[in-house]
Amino acid sequence: MDSPSNATMPCGFLLQGFSEFPHLRPVLFLLLLAVHLATLGGNLLILVAVASVPSPPPMLLFLCQLSAIELCYTLVVVPRSLADLATPGLGGGSPISFLGCAVQMQMFVALGGAECFLLATMAYDRYMAICHPLRYTAVVTPGLCARLALACCLGGLAVSVGLTVAIFHLPFCGSRLLVHFFCDITALLDLACTRSYADELPLLGTCLVLLLLPSLLILSSYGAIAATLRRLHSPRGRYKAASTCASHLAVTFLHYGCATFMYVRPKASYSPRRDRTLALIYTNITPLLYPLIYSLRNREITTAIRRVLGLRNNEMKAALSRVLMRSSESKL
Repeated sequence: MDSPSNATMPCGFLLQGFSEFPHLRPVLFLLLLAVHLATLGGNLLILVAVASVPSPPPMLLFLCQLSAIELCYTLVVVPRSLADLATPGLGGGSPISFLGCAVQMQMFVALGGAECFLLATMAYDRYMAICHPLRYTAVVTPGLCARLALACCLGGLAVSVGLTVAIFHLPFCGSRLLVHFFCDITALLDLACTRSYADELPLLGTCLVLLLLPSLLILSSYGAIAATLRRLHSPRGRYKAASTCASHLAVTFLHYGCATFMYVRPKASYSPRRDRTLALIYTNITPLLYPLIYSLRNREITTAIRRVLGLRNNEMKAALSRVLMRSSESKL
């Protein structure tokens, strides 16, 4: 490997994807396409369902933002992966420009960071609803929800820009082949021809801001919620309050668990092919699970979805009846 002093900044990279498995590519394409369409459909359904509610409560507004983030999250990665799988003759890798790789990584980190902050915001919402129910409507107003949602997006954007600048200022030398299907942080760090631990400090700082700080806020919120639930004498009220947190806790464990396992570890433990397989799961399977978790556990979102589907069914029945009436009139 060349020394860092002789390193040159490449004009682009090659995404290996799954080109070393030519016989599995058609099957993998069909599976990813089915999962991607199901993910898009589930998140779009939640967005439409929340939009159909006249005055949605704060939790539904946060769910709407979470679905929008997941929608963009998958669109940043999956369509290009599908295109590479469907394109023959990419045995040497799919080319991506230096700027395109930087933009993809920045958007991926920005959306993931916004989701980290949003999950902490949703924990605060649950804390206010359970621990301070009388003050909830006065404190958690639509204006506060909008400001918190904007802060989540801007926070994720600021952190992602700093990390992207730090990563793409590293010297890259030797092979330009990324053993991955998108420009992930670990794949780029593995390709950088430097072994200094100082080069990992931007990633560690990002993990501190995006994972540790929101985790502390979530833990403190649920610590206060647990203390409040212990003081409730009604088992029914305790169960109802706990059930409102179940879906949020499930999504939080999935998101933070995958992110912590992938990025909170030293560079020496990176395994490109293992990381690629894990990334295939957390960029495709977890965004599919989130709408299922919320639609099954949240009564408000379930009611909204049923209302939307009911309206669509009624519209289809009305359209069909109009067509039948016109055909009968034409026959007469």
